[in-house]
Amino acid sequence: MLEAHAHHQLKALLRREGLGGQEPWPHQLSLCRLVARSLRRGDHTLVRLAPGTDPGWLLGLLVPLALSDTPIALVLSPTLRQRLLQVELPRLAASGLALPCHEGPEPEGARLWLLSIEELLQAWRSASLAGRQLVIPEAEQLDARLRAGLALKISGPDWDRLARAHPAAAPALAELHARLTRQVMAHPGGDRRPLPLAPEDEAPLRQLLALLQPLPEPWRRWQASGGDAWVSWATLEASRQDQGPPVVWSLHRQPLEPLHLLQGLFEGRGVVLVAELAGSTATSAGNEGRGLGLSPDVCVDLGEPPLADPLPVYAPLRQPLPNSPRYGEHLLEQCRRLVLGQAGLTLVLLDDEGLRLSLTSGLAAEFGSRVVHEATTPEANGVICARWCWWLDHQQRLPLPGQIVVGLLPIASLEDPLTAAQVLALRRQGRDWFRERLLPDGLTRLQLAVTGLRSQGGRLAILDGRLRGRSWGRQVLRALEPWMNLSRLLPH
Repeated sequence: MLEAHAHHQLKALLRREGLGGQEPWPHQLSLCRLVARSLRRGDHTLVRLAPGTDPGWLLGLLVPLALSDTPIALVLSPTLRQRLLQVELPRLAASGLALPCHEGPEPEGARLWLLSIEELLQAWRSASLAGRQLVIPEAEQLDARLRAGLALKISGPDWDRLARAHPAAAPALAELHARLTRQVMAHPGGDRRPLPLAPEDEAPLRQLLALLQPLPEPWRRWQASGGDAWVSWATLEASRQDQGPPVVWSLHRQPLEPLHLLQGLFEGRGVVLVAELAGSTATSAGNEGRGLGLSPDVCVDLGEPPLADPLPVYAPLRQPLPNSPRYGEHLLEQCRRLVLGQAGLTLVLLDDEGLRLSLTSGLAAEFGSRVVHEATTPEANGVICARWCWWLDHQQRLPLPGQIVVGLLPIASLEDPLTAAQVLALRRQGRDWFRERLLPDGLTRLQLAVTGLRSQGGRLAILDGRLRGRSWGRQVLRALEPWMNLSRLLPH
């Protein structure tokens, strides 16, 4: 059977590489057999890894792909694609395993088709996937990447293009654009917060577009989307007095549940999903596959071995809550103490833009050019202030910090239109939106962000008062186990 053949080949490969002193990921053979079994049976399999698992696990996925005769579509992020081409394919070739990868348009008879998310969407729209089985690593990001692939954006040049296509409607378009401009400018969040657009806010635009046919892109797709399955908002992108229009803003639209719009993507074909999910997400009752778009026939956890070294965590009692008037002052004072007690690189994470920029300025006033905002070339003893998503995107290209300071836990804000719409949809279904959506997503991001600290001997500081002041804070601490409490700061 394919399982036994793949197991034998991978074991021989690891044995040869082991002679060079390399330590393989401990679950390689288990992952290899699971993937081979799923390919042979054509079922739906979900394999859950611990957040921050070494990317060497990819080898266990690829060996059965190289040995299977099944037509496969392998969907990879740019980072994993680069690892596949530069690291894993040479490893397979050195062991005598060939894995031909077809890239580009629909292949003629090619067994393995390598796709990005955008190419997957195009293949689905053109019915090019046929009977191919889908293999999707990093499936924890599938929902967000599909949503980004389906996202629509209307900016200034698009309005001009529509006016040129329908000159008679130019005055009406100009009036509507001016009305929306006033609405965006009146939004209290300014350029820091997006303006949610309710259906009644969009109604005049939708009615006008219905009279203008044919519509140029992206207006045609904008008019075809909408309804309860989509969420729309406007963002103020810039304010320029000397160049171009004084106000530059854009309209955005994304699907709430992108997999609901891709009916049939997982139906009638085998699917293998490999996802890095937080422990509480993985063990929640009835949560298998939720948010990943399928109810798996097989669901297996391949976590890391027990962690021996506890992570030092500094989280003082009775910290103010983020909505407290003195929270900004508390954040600055604690960050100052943490930076003074640390000789290496410090990373400060918080998503609130106003707080983050204010904190960056306050720290720069004391520590000078050592303090940077989302820069990839920090000093050895520097301080990086950044959003969570920025760090998760760039951490592989940055030195490991000696300490990470969590200004705000990565719990999505209801001020974000997409999050607010998702929460509203869950509320209408009578579901626990916080423990089903916001908390699991936040725990996964937290674990991914701090994965390198333990091996580096670094420390974690959590300055968010909700950790001790809310009942769900215990789940956050469980996600960090094993950890040890730092009751006071010592030079590190």
